[in-house]
Amino acid sequence: MLELHDGALNVPEILTRWYASESASNYGAYIPFVGTVRDEDGIEGLSFDVYEPILTSWFDAWSAKVAPLGATLKMAHSRGDVLVHESSYIAAVFSPKRRVALETIEQFVEDFKASAPIWKYDLRAGERLYARERSTAIAGAGLLGSEQ
Repeated sequence: MLELHDGALNVPEILTRWYASESASNYGAYIPFVGTVRDEDGIEGLSFDVYEPILTSWFDAWSAKVAPLGATLKMAHSRGDVLVHESSYIAAVFSPKRRVALETIEQFVEDFKASAPIWKYDLRAGERLYARERSTAIAGAGLLGSEQ
């Protein structure tokens, strides 16, 4: 399940809903990861642009990859502005075995940072400025890989 939300994520609501949706699925492990906007370099927050078709394809490929392990992935990400100390990213793995869940969440989050078609902007003094130094170009994306 992939969810996109406008603005900051409601972490308690999302995690509670995900847990409730899988509570009868006989999983032995539920491992969430919550990403929060840090107070650094004088930013007021971050703003995100998401290219949904590629993100959906990337997420579907991951879901297919972990299905033979008996695992299920869930992910939520913000579009638009997210202020400091708010959440912009949540990922979770449900699995019959803890080792599968632990390994999967680490690989999934790292691949997300390297591969997801999401562009990050700093919010400073009411302006939205491309955060080039903290962004990762997507291999083979051409113009989508970086902004001028």
